[in-house]
Amino acid sequence: MEETIFDKILAGEIPADIVYEDEAVIAFRDINPQAPTHVLVVPRTRMRSIADAPGKDIKTLGQFVQGIARTATALGLDDRGYRVVFNTGPDALQTVEYVHAHILGGRKMSWPPG
Repeated sequence: MEETIFDKILAGEIPADIVYEDEAVIAFRDINPQAPTHVLVVPRTRMRSIADAPGKDIKTLGQFVQGIARTATALGLDDRGYRVVFNTGPDALQTVEYVHAHILGGRKMSWPPG
């Protein structure tokens, strides 16, 4: 896979507004927010998209999901709620070929999305 902007953020080559990080993930504010709180959570273990999850070990996937939840807690979103979105492939508008979760919060969400 080609190097992505997320690889460069993980390597410290590109600055990001980091809101949470641990041994498994790094979370930073989206540069084009779609909600008052819009954060991307990127695992340190590389996957192209969530479609690659079946090939990864359960521990890695669990740490990614825990990192998403811990990020939301660190952002103070637990009381009112938040949405977690994975865009997978071109029809879903995945623009970076590196799996990442969008945490959206800070307002009431509408349904259906998209």
